[in-house]
Amino acid sequence: MKIGLMLPVGGSDGPTGGMPRWDDVRAMAVAAESSGLDSVWLADHFEYHAPDGAVHGMHESWTLLSAVAAVTERVELGNMVLCSTFRDPGLTAKMAATLDEVSGGRLILGVGAGWHDPEYEAFGLPTDHRGGRFEEWLEIVARMLRGESVTADGTYYKTLEASLTPAPSRQIPLLIAGRRPRMLRLTAEWADAWNTAWYGAPSETLTERLTDFRAATEKAGRKVTLTIGLTIRDPNQSPNEADPTAFAGTAEELATLFTTYRDLGADHLIISADPMTPASVELIAQAKTLLES
Repeated sequence: MKIGLMLPVGGSDGPTGGMPRWDDVRAMAVAAESSGLDSVWLADHFEYHAPDGAVHGMHESWTLLSAVAAVTERVELGNMVLCSTFRDPGLTAKMAATLDEVSGGRLILGVGAGWHDPEYEAFGLPTDHRGGRFEEWLEIVARMLRGESVTADGTYYKTLEASLTPAPSRQIPLLIAGRRPRMLRLTAEWADAWNTAWYGAPSETLTERLTDFRAATEKAGRKVTLTIGLTIRDPNQSPNEADPTAFAGTAEELATLFTTYRDLGADHLIISADPMTPASVELIAQAKTLLES
């Protein structure tokens, strides 16, 4: 089972609870690679409008991921997850092929339909028919990544013999995050991996979602990699956010938690740590070592 790490991207993700700078992102990515973790991930938002009215800024995630590719050599790289409406499907496929080339074949293309209306409205993006838009968008991206020349005449997206030239040197894995029946059907049809998040200890909600995921993939007759997002808190550091669902524990306790998720069938755990510091990375890496011993 692989263990990955969410990198800071904005809001209160910085080491002192504020906006992270590039140096903070780079430090976390390098710490993840040097400590033996398997992957690093970035959320994809323009900004977050909190219920109290505060607006939290975010760095643009694809630009950051490209920079992370340049300062690492081994870890897999992914977005958790790209909002489809932010970028046209053909552009997304071209970006993926280029970043996979830059990174030496380390990209996992994580995608989803998006959900946070205020950022869509702030940047003039449509909030209607998000599922329908995503379905058209996904088919174009997936077929282009599979090496096809794609002509599409949909309601929302149109292409004319769109293809990837130069072609990527490998089949770039496509990950989908989504839990509703339509998203699970699309996962079973097009994706190589699926993500469900965010959890501390396993819950009844997780059990229900895994049941639905397995039913969809079995019906389609496809094997899809299972990734699960976890929130953990380092008990030896002051938290940036008081998340009551986060799992707080020692390296030994984290290793036990990881074992539980492995027994549930997880192929890849993606950890969001609080706080996002190299010390938290070391705690996760110690738990990974114990898991594998």
